[in-house]
Amino acid sequence: MRRLGDGVEAALHCLLVLAGLEEGRVLPGKALAEIHGVSESYLLKHLRELTAAGLIEAVAGPRGGYRLAREPVAVSLLDVVEAIDGREPTFVCREIRRNCPGKSQDPAVWRQDCFIKTRMMAAERVWRDALRAQTLADLVADGERLIDPENRRIVAGHVEKAQR
Repeated sequence: MRRLGDGVEAALHCLLVLAGLEEGRVLPGKALAEIHGVSESYLLKHLRELTAAGLIEAVAGPRGGYRLAREPVAVSLLDVVEAIDGREPTFVCREIRRNCPGKSQDPAVWRQDCFIKTRMMAAERVWRDALRAQTLADLVADGERLIDPENRRIVAGHVEKAQR
């Protein structure tokens, strides 16, 4: 399958942090960038994409920042991938089978989709279904189980200071 953009990883990590905010609180983009060691301008682009997709809310003003727009169980991993990388198919059939020297001139031969395209699109449906079946709530549960307590303490302290 295609290689996902780096923004997908950054978006998932940011959503995980935002899922831990107290009700009514926000976290500035600058704080999210610091937590993840990425540039603020890079991250803000992806936060705008998440906002446009309705996954997070941007609160304007000097006390502004970002928070989840939906409950974690209502945010699928596919939602995040599509918000950052788009909804286009990963495989694009360019019909190169029609470039063969001596190809058939009978139009009926080309009416049926290329069997390679058919297989690739079937694989993509499985991939998208797998992402659709996993949610931010699943990541939160994984984090509670798998994030090292020291790392959790450090991030929580940073969030506590930066949240508004």
